[in-house]
Amino acid sequence: MAGSIEFVRGKNVVASIAFQQSVVYPTDAPPGQRPEHLVASDPLGHFHKVHHFAGNPDGTYEADSPEYWRELTEALAPAGAILLLGHGAGKANASHHWVAYIEKHRRDVAAKVVADVRVDIDHLDDTQVLRLAQYYFAGPPVRDFGDGRWGESVNA
Repeated sequence: MAGSIEFVRGKNVVASIAFQQSVVYPTDAPPGQRPEHLVASDPLGHFHKVHHFAGNPDGTYEADSPEYWRELTEALAPAGAILLLGHGAGKANASHHWVAYIEKHRRDVAAKVVADVRVDIDHLDDTQVLRLAQYYFAGPPVRDFGDGRWGESVNA
């Protein structure tokens, strides 16, 4: 765990949060800069995963687990900025449950959350995660008008 903390320290980080497990995707950029790559936390190219081992092996919703939220919070605390990806609504929305936890217990970590986005986290690939990180950490991409102008207004 200590090695993976160094990969997130001071960086833009994407966290895909579900009740069964959460995946932490560190980027290569500090807050305020556009990420160019996701940085795997081990030499085999695997991202850091935080698992919830309590009584829901089938992934169904169960009451909040403070131990799970605490472990996830400790994994994300060193980050400079955090983008949350979650799916579901209401009771099934794990990222909302984690945000409620950090707003109550770790306001310093809650202040680092830049957005909480609803996406199909079960079917995202690394490229899609990177594009979401680029959009939310650095703003929408500059528009290519096809005639050599980049980022200019349409009326320019």
